[in-house]
Amino acid sequence: MIKVRNLSKHFGELVVLKDISTDISKGEVISVIGPSGTGKSTFLRCLNLLEVPTGGSIFIDDVPLLDKHTDVPKLRQKMGMVFQSFNLYSHLTVLENLTIGPVKLLGMKKVEADEKAHELLKIVGLAEKAYSFPDELSGGQKQRVAIARCMAMEPEILLFDEPTSALDPTMVSEVLAVIRRLSREGMTMIIVTHEMEFARNTSSRVFYMDEGLIYEEGTPQQIFDNPQKEKTKAFINRIRSLNCHITSSDYDLYGLQGEMEVFCEKHMLTRRVTGYVLHIAEELLVLQKDLSDVSLSLSYSEKEGDVELKCDSAGLPFNPLKEDALEDDIGLKLIRGRCRSVDYFYEGGRNILLLRIKGE
Repeated sequence: MIKVRNLSKHFGELVVLKDISTDISKGEVISVIGPSGTGKSTFLRCLNLLEVPTGGSIFIDDVPLLDKHTDVPKLRQKMGMVFQSFNLYSHLTVLENLTIGPVKLLGMKKVEADEKAHELLKIVGLAEKAYSFPDELSGGQKQRVAIARCMAMEPEILLFDEPTSALDPTMVSEVLAVIRRLSREGMTMIIVTHEMEFARNTSSRVFYMDEGLIYEEGTPQQIFDNPQKEKTKAFINRIRSLNCHITSSDYDLYGLQGEMEVFCEKHMLTRRVTGYVLHIAEELLVLQKDLSDVSLSLSYSEKEGDVELKCDSAGLPFNPLKEDALEDDIGLKLIRGRCRSVDYFYEGGRNILLLRIKGE
């Protein structure tokens, strides 16, 4: 359905995309993952000419998108795009947001467009919001309206540019549920996303982008469980762990806990487990003798369902979780009561604690 050959994009001397070639078949769901600044959104925007490529070619159903004789507006009607910032018309109701495109661009009758819009709002679970204005909706609801608005134009391909990145974590699931439904119905989709669990469970293929190209591609199992290239391995390992380094007693506890909470939410850990993680991390830091060089690493194993917290600190041998280490052992008891196992060892001048936190 989509053919890309030797696609490149430069912004002045900055090379954002270089020599990308790929084929995407009808009904495929492609998740595009990778570090920030590696060209993921630019790749998406080139596919519908929101950015004009510097070189290469793009074919949509064998029609050359970049050919000067191509009817680009007509071809672009085959592709809908959902942005992270919603882009709804604030002065129009939800229903009017959905019908303005079909009426003005497709020549659809207003009655027919209204009927289609109501059907789409039912699909995204917002039928009761038809006459509300965007400012009356939550972020998740706005994004679902944006998806319905794209569907109202009857596209064959949907492009999603980080559709959940602007949302509160509690609203992410409702948007992803709509995208999953579309995938089951056979919609061809390309999704730039940081939601790794979603990419693993919903995609037919995953593109890992780095260095301005599709660095590695494969099935979700290949990319997440058995990546072949070093940068892919490093990225996959990094998204499953969070590393925080503390260099003084004036560290930002609330900032650190906020990062840990976001990590737990992204991996869909329960509130109970998240609470354990936050409490244990705080108690571990309270028990440290010296906060000039302490690292906390939080990791999650999707296969085993294990949450592990590693505390790594410089100094002479000292195990703060040893039964007789402290007179006040309330913190110690709290930590041990919430862990399945606690291991301590001293290596290379560093005290290392490995804590496996209890699940449900």
